[in-house]
Amino acid sequence: MQTQVFNLAGEVVGDIEISDAVFAVPFNADVVHQAVLRQQANARQGTHSTKTRGTVTGSTKKLYRQKGTGNARAGSIRSPLRRGGGVVFGPHPRDYRQAMPKKMRQLALRCALSAKVNDGELKVLEALKLDEPKTRQMTAVLDALKIEKSALLVTSQPEANTVLSARNIPGIKTLPANLLNVVDILSHRTLVMDVAAVRRAEELWGKDGSGEKSDAAA
Repeated sequence: MQTQVFNLAGEVVGDIEISDAVFAVPFNADVVHQAVLRQQANARQGTHSTKTRGTVTGSTKKLYRQKGTGNARAGSIRSPLRRGGGVVFGPHPRDYRQAMPKKMRQLALRCALSAKVNDGELKVLEALKLDEPKTRQMTAVLDALKIEKSALLVTSQPEANTVLSARNIPGIKTLPANLLNVVDILSHRTLVMDVAAVRRAEELWGKDGSGEKSDAAA
């Protein structure tokens, strides 16, 4: 498969051959859905906690005698029925992590990349490097590429000037290729990759690649 290559001025400067094994995979909705749920679950800290009637502060003395008052029976002030009492079936610290086979994680990522190509939402740049960190320059690049909404900018290696230039632009996020993940790809309208990032993705997730596990997909 071939796709156009743009420069920072938004001009087509040539074509590039991209791997069908990474960018032309039939979309598997079930695998992608499972990958998204897994990534979101693994991002949860699981530190939420509530107090039961045994852990809240308060006296354990019976509020009043059992019979003869005309009121309903009442025990401790820590009862969940009373204000300030314990919480019934409330959340407690837990681990939300989910496991997913390595090949399924890689398939989900290839499906997400292929979906961007199929929808015409992948733009390949010959290089995504700026001489200095200037938000104005990055805005000019995005305008030249006709990117009006959110975009994920992917480089082969972290580029300090690119990161600093894009971090204050709403809806724009930068990532190195080895940290590509399904959630970020699907949550941004346009995927912008430079040629080196495309080759790095093919190396990591192509059928002939080493199959090295990315940090984000781990």
